[in-house]
Amino acid sequence: MLFPRVFVVLLCAGLVSFDFNADIAANDYIEKYKELAVVEMYRTGIPASITLAQGLHESNYGTSKLALEANNHFGIKCKSYWTGKTYYYKDDDIDKKGQLIESCFRAYNSDLDSYIDRSNFLSQSERYAPLFNFDKTDYEAWAYGLKYCGYATDTKYSEKLIKKIEKYNLHVYDTSEDPFRQLIRK
Repeated sequence: MLFPRVFVVLLCAGLVSFDFNADIAANDYIEKYKELAVVEMYRTGIPASITLAQGLHESNYGTSKLALEANNHFGIKCKSYWTGKTYYYKDDDIDKKGQLIESCFRAYNSDLDSYIDRSNFLSQSERYAPLFNFDKTDYEAWAYGLKYCGYATDTKYSEKLIKKIEKYNLHVYDTSEDPFRQLIRK
């Protein structure tokens, strides 16, 4: 009976290792993009916690093929009016026969462009206008609002964002001082 116990211990150690590696990747991502998320919050009113949680989730901590090859951190698809660069890969679009087909995603020259376009995408669309009635510190309302407005097809999308916000204390960035105010004082 030693084998099952050893197997369980090793299995648990592997899971802990996976969580540890994910936490390192998440913390690296947060450190890299937190200031940009705060700048975008002051520019558009979108909570920094929501921006970071979406970036973490949609880009798999910045390691997804879409993030690495197209600088797209938010999974934003082309839409008919998109005139910028594009990137194709299979996601969740199906043809008339029910076969998975390549989806058109927006491609950017930089991560900065991805963050700015995502903020503009939300703040300049009637579809997402109801979100801007929520306080920037009410990340739960924003998370549920994003799902309600149709940002994602995943039925657990809101809960996943909230879990990341709470696990990594991303809500602290929603009360960060405006970085431009800090520059003016210096």
